Amino acid sequence: MNISLLAFIGVATLITITPGADTMLVIRNVLARGQRSGIFTAVGICSGLFCHATLSALGLSLILLRSALLYELVKLLGAGYLCFLGVRSLWQLWLTRTQATEASKSGQSDAAAALPLTRQQVPWWRSLGEGFLSNVLNPKVAVFYMALLPQFLGPGDPVLAGSLFLAAIHFTLGIVWLSLVATFVGRFRAVLARPAVRRWLETVASFVLVAFGLRLALERR
Repeated sequence: MNISLLAFIGVATLITITPGADTMLVIRNVLARGQRSGIFTAVGICSGLFCHATLSALGLSLILLRSALLYELVKLLGAGYLCFLGVRSLWQLWLTRTQATEASKSGQSDAAAALPLTRQQVPWWRSLGEGFLSNVLNPKVAVFYMALLPQFLGPGDPVLAGSLFLAAIHFTLGIVWLSLVATFVGRFRAVLARPAVRRWLETVASFVLVAFGLRLALERR
């Protein structure tokens, strides 16, 4: 293994373990839907890296880098999507709490207690898609790949194949790390017997997602 590849692994590892919107989305989905959903979210997030690597190899990321208008458009789409995920989660939490309160008033205390634990039964592809879109719509990742990947490719290396190979390394690191996060939060979620505590954690995670979206929207290039 050459020094250049080792350097890329080191940089990719540092980027992967740095907390961000991706990590928070995995945590939120585990809290809301369970560990399986968090794993699929992680797969979706990491799959988006191949799109960025392909765009970088084809030079399309350069257009994004040089076009202020296009960059702002993609940035706002990505920020809006993160905010949408957070706000939708908060709305679902509010509806669940309202239903639980009404059930409690009707004397259905057991049903009210169980409701927050089973409120979100969603197909696996929804979590996969949420992760994928949150990554693909982040222009910072596209610009980062455009600046990073060429530094680890030799003059005679095939650009597309080399970029996809580096993305595969990053994909593997991301899957391992985010799966560990999902597993840890999933086990932590399992010991939370009180629905109110779990609901509070999910609320915090949803607000943080919105905060990441707003920060992306307000961030300058």
